[in-house]
Amino acid sequence: MEQEKTTEKLLELYKNRRFADLRMLLLDMESADIAAFAEEELDEKERLFFFRLLPKELASDVFVEFDSDTQEELIKAFTDKELKAVIDDMFLDDTVDIIDEMPANVVKRILLAADPDERKTINELLEYPDDSAGSLMTPEFVSLSANMTVSDAFDKIRRTGVNKETIYTCYVTDIRKRLIGVVTVKDLLLADKETLIEDIMTTNPVSIETLEDKEDVALKFQKYAYLALPVIDKEGCIVGIITVDDAVDVLQEEATEDIQIMAAITPDDKPYLKTSPFKIWLNRAPWLLILMVSATFTGLILNTYESALSALGAGTLLIACVPMLMDSGGNAGSQASVTVTRGIALGELKFKDIFRVQWKELRVGVLLALTLGAACFAKLLLIDNLLFGYSGYTAEVAFVISLCLAITVVLAKFVGCSLPLLAKKCKLDPAVMASPFITTIVDALSLILFCNVAIALLG
Repeated sequence: MEQEKTTEKLLELYKNRRFADLRMLLLDMESADIAAFAEEELDEKERLFFFRLLPKELASDVFVEFDSDTQEELIKAFTDKELKAVIDDMFLDDTVDIIDEMPANVVKRILLAADPDERKTINELLEYPDDSAGSLMTPEFVSLSANMTVSDAFDKIRRTGVNKETIYTCYVTDIRKRLIGVVTVKDLLLADKETLIEDIMTTNPVSIETLEDKEDVALKFQKYAYLALPVIDKEGCIVGIITVDDAVDVLQEEATEDIQIMAAITPDDKPYLKTSPFKIWLNRAPWLLILMVSATFTGLILNTYESALSALGAGTLLIACVPMLMDSGGNAGSQASVTVTRGIALGELKFKDIFRVQWKELRVGVLLALTLGAACFAKLLLIDNLLFGYSGYTAEVAFVISLCLAITVVLAKFVGCSLPLLAKKCKLDPAVMASPFITTIVDALSLILFCNVAIALLG
């Protein structure tokens, strides 16, 4: 409700051309909220005019919060002077993130607008793989020497801190820039001003290597609850830091990607409403084609056993139970796979845990099998037989179907929990082994099982 009132006030001030009052109101707002207002309430021309109204100290922060399409739109409309002002006021990791999303002609303008030293650093950061810690880090951090006093440290923070990503956590290095310790502003404030940094710093700090996977980096933030972590090279020299806001972005991206893969959609980082129908088609069609082809195996299996099932007295009724059997198995397998995939993503499960996971899911599967099997048996006899009059569902037939359902559930749980861990071991994305493929595999196995058990016990 408060956000709606603020939006209405901003629109009123903007439409009535009360720009002085508008600027004053914007100073009290978060940059993310300002960006959301500009993208949702203003058109392209209005956005450019609105951005030029922003106070200088806010402009770069708001620009970073825009999505890539809006950023590209503004960059193309900026003069060279405006673009340089925005780039100069941004942190380098944000500049690199924007460059990654831009077409070549826009990237060229951004690099030309940057200072030579910044341009060199940006190019170095761009050389790191997209999924590595190096691509997330910023070289803008406060470094101190161990032989500095607390007073000297505060002097350096005041002198250089204005252009740093964070000043709360400072990193202690030797003359070769090797990381030897970390100290916080809280440590400095509570210490005497003549105390040496080496006497209050924390040695052996948690650090990240430049080529470490960014998902592992995000999990370290989750594990240690730090606001920033240092990034070191092979020689142990600090080359940058990663802050917690970047880690949160990674977790969100990875979670979104896993959900899309589990739903058989090629991952796409663009918002849904800004993705064209053609792009959505391109993301979905290949997976659906693959799954359609893989699903034909179940049809082949059913065709193979159709004559044998039809020869049984309750053949038609048995075939009518196939969808229930396959759906129950697919759902049971999906439950296990999604749970295990999430555990892998959070760092809770490793391949070495596979036997513990299988044992747990087998026990869960048996309990569920007894529950579903009993419910199926009662349903077939009481509802299908007595209520709807399908007399072919005798106790013997109902038992066979319920038995197959119970075995299918146990089998699905076992397959569903095992495949993601095996995928991880083979350096594949566990999410790929989630719902779609597991459902197809379980469908085929459950159908073979059902047909053979039914023929063996009823033939």
